[in-house]
Amino acid sequence: MAKFIKLYNDHTDQVLIDEVVDTLRNGGLVIYPTDTVYGLGVSIKKPKAIEKLAQLKGMKVDKANFTFLFPDLSNLSEYTKQIDTSTFKILKKAFPGPYTMILPANNKLPKIFKKRKTFGMRVPDNEILRKILNELGEPIVNISIKDEDEVLEYTTDPELINEKWNKKVDIIIDAGYGDNQPSTVIDLSGEEPVIIREGKGDIDKLGL
Repeated sequence: MAKFIKLYNDHTDQVLIDEVVDTLRNGGLVIYPTDTVYGLGVSIKKPKAIEKLAQLKGMKVDKANFTFLFPDLSNLSEYTKQIDTSTFKILKKAFPGPYTMILPANNKLPKIFKKRKTFGMRVPDNEILRKILNELGEPIVNISIKDEDEVLEYTTDPELINEKWNKKVDIIIDAGYGDNQPSTVIDLSGEEPVIIREGKGDIDKLGL
């Protein structure tokens, strides 16, 4: 059974943050708030946990649409090929915020991702999650919490998330109701930006 804990942006208990970080470092699965929908993730340095995440999605690792979550842009160069000035300006405008950017991968991605030529990344505008990411010191491999209900594509109620997921994960963070609108997805891996999905993020803000 998952541990169900309450954390809010205006009241983050450091003891609970530490517990979440320790769980991720030990290969655990955690559900957490973002600035869009609730996410489920593991440490990028725990391949067995990544495989388990893919199994929960019903896919193999190299086919799963994972997103890497970062606390800021400072460690991005560890995983991406060198990006030009115009691309970096777009990233600076977008983050932190409700966007997912697809970037070209370098050869330093963990072995489990060796077949990937690109990856999706985010810097979420959520204080709880960014505290976790900062303390963890490495990206979280993330999927969104989806609902089978055709009306609600994404589950927003932490109590319902707990009912559905508490036997599959280690910790569920209740941060109040989440959003049901996903991030805007933009592919920056080619010569020109390509909008893959329009979501919560304002495209006009980026000046594309």
